[in-house]
Amino acid sequence: MPPAVASCHCGACTIRLAEAPAEVTLCNCSICRRYGALWAYCPLSGADLSGLGPTDAYAWDDRSIAFHRCRGCGCVTHWFPRDGRDRLGVNARLLPPEVLDRARVRRLDGAVTEAYLDD
Repeated sequence: MPPAVASCHCGACTIRLAEAPAEVTLCNCSICRRYGALWAYCPLSGADLSGLGPTDAYAWDDRSIAFHRCRGCGCVTHWFPRDGRDRLGVNARLLPPEVLDRARVRRLDGAVTEAYLDD
């Protein structure tokens, strides 16, 4: 897959992915359903965060991940691990529509079972 760039509405925050996602995750947990995000997961080395402008972060529950949003336009841009794991979640809704259209959407029951519902 070719690289892809996710960008917030005002353009202050961009995240370059080494590869466009082949699949994205729609999670129904209490925060993801409120954010309305589709998550593209990749290893930390698979994303270039140097284009991030100022963000605000929010962590809850066990504080293992921090959700970031652009300070300018408020778009949720990504979540970043705070527990040492090598995985990042990028809000795939910030990708160009033609990139997102090619990705398979997977449904995750993050609210109860932590299992994918479409296996």
